[in-house]
Amino acid sequence: MFNNLTERLSKTLKNIRGQGRLTENNIKDALREIRMALLEADVALPVVKEFIEQVRERAIGQEVISNLTPGQALIKVVRDELTSLMGEHCDELNLKAPAPIVILLAGLQGSGKTTTIAKLSHWLKERMNKTVMTVSCDVYRPAAIAQLETLSAEVGVAFFDSNIKQKPVDIANAALIQARQAGVDVLLVDTAGRLHIDAAMMSEIRDLHTAIQPTETLFVVDSMTGQDAANTAKAFNDTLPLTGVILTKTDGDARGGAALSVRKITGKPIKFIGIGEKVTALEAFYPDRIASRIIGQGDVLSLIEEAERTVDKEQAEKFAGKLKKGKGFDFEDFRLQIIQMRNMGGIASLVDKIPGIDQVPDKAKAMVNDKDINRMEAIINSMTPKERHFPTIIKGSRKRRIATGSGTKIQDINRLLKQFLQMQKVVKQASRKHGNISGIMQKLKGRKKLPRRRR
Repeated sequence: MFNNLTERLSKTLKNIRGQGRLTENNIKDALREIRMALLEADVALPVVKEFIEQVRERAIGQEVISNLTPGQALIKVVRDELTSLMGEHCDELNLKAPAPIVILLAGLQGSGKTTTIAKLSHWLKERMNKTVMTVSCDVYRPAAIAQLETLSAEVGVAFFDSNIKQKPVDIANAALIQARQAGVDVLLVDTAGRLHIDAAMMSEIRDLHTAIQPTETLFVVDSMTGQDAANTAKAFNDTLPLTGVILTKTDGDARGGAALSVRKITGKPIKFIGIGEKVTALEAFYPDRIASRIIGQGDVLSLIEEAERTVDKEQAEKFAGKLKKGKGFDFEDFRLQIIQMRNMGGIASLVDKIPGIDQVPDKAKAMVNDKDINRMEAIINSMTPKERHFPTIIKGSRKRRIATGSGTKIQDINRLLKQFLQMQKVVKQASRKHGNISGIMQKLKGRKKLPRRRR
């Protein structure tokens, strides 16, 4: 998310950073570039105008002009204004209401409501330790009810069954009664996709809202629709009292216009962003952290929180102890690190949060992706325990067997073995010098890029 915007803004701010002093002229040039970057990101024009004016007012004041490092001060101004634009702080769900807390999800067709219900169920269960029940009031889309039932089972939450012959209001009322009797903490209500210009459908969801009186009414919107996402959310809010927005498919959105427009146009906070297809791919929306990502400063705090939440500390200590005792880094260790990385959201999610990632050439970033990591894991999984611990024994017939078992080619096996040999050397040198893995990343940074896969 924000790839294009980050690249443009980083270039502009880098040029400003190199100025000894800031003047009204070079600030004017920088603001022109920032304005163009925001418009290309499909941010709504009124939002862009107000944002540029806010930055200008602060930039031409003493706050920047008299600063010893004016370039850095302007970067701070831009980051602060981006944060203000998106809402200052993370607006959390209201989970303090009497149980069962009802959360109603609305949105257009194809925006990802049903998948988001599953992601939100997982988030509430794993992060907030809540018991959850889901129910589908979508009696129009074929297999919508069955889809939610399947996803609920995958996440491990209760599901209230319904059928297309029932009325949405009757389904919701029955689910609420069942949730109350079962002592469920949160009831998530899925609804049919609808257009705000469809009077009958809007009347239906308004009646549904009146009947169950949800604590949260969240509008689910596809971020790739850009500023149209904000305009659609505003139209819905005119009919339905929304409490927040969930942006979906942000992993496929290189512009970011929706995230920068929604709060200003609707007055409603973005509460979550969907960052992938898996049920774990949902993040709470922190404006300050997103602002840092946009200007290329990464999101280290989210990285740390994700690591603390998902990394197996006992396994990590065993790995560090193994290296400290001088025992070699083998494919089994590598496989475990891949699993840990996936638990943290995968390569794409991690890369997005690394400070300075905007300075890395696109070709270099493209060399490391989730698809290649999955291929590596498939190859390792096709090895015997002995082959994982002693990779040097992997020769002709073993390579053919591993390639067949992993659905890859002999060239893929050779490439992985070569890359792994380089990794082994780095880990061995770092552990010998430091006695642990603290120096590994520094050494890896200094190495040349690994060979690119031939096509």
